[in-house]
Amino acid sequence: MDGTYTGVVDRIEDGEIAVILLEENEQVIEQVDVPVARLPEPAQTDGGVLSVTLEDGEITSVEYRLDATRERRESAQEKLDRLSKKLSDCEE
Repeated sequence: MDGTYTGVVDRIEDGEIAVILLEENEQVIEQVDVPVARLPEPAQTDGGVLSVTLEDGEITSVEYRLDATRERRESAQEKLDRLSKKLSDCEE
């Protein structure tokens, strides 16, 4: 599996291992575990979006994508806001 993929930090385990979900066409195609120390500092948190390059199945490059991270977080917040509004409408 070689190439450059969008990666999303799914979670940090034991403060040491980042579980990154690799995506292609907005579908998760692989999961890779990486020491947190290998990630750029802003990406060392859940939800960080990365460009991950693999060669011979090994990670050769990881770049943090600030704009993509912001867009995903805003989109997730909008979805939560819509769900919250729907729930409050149901309670009336």
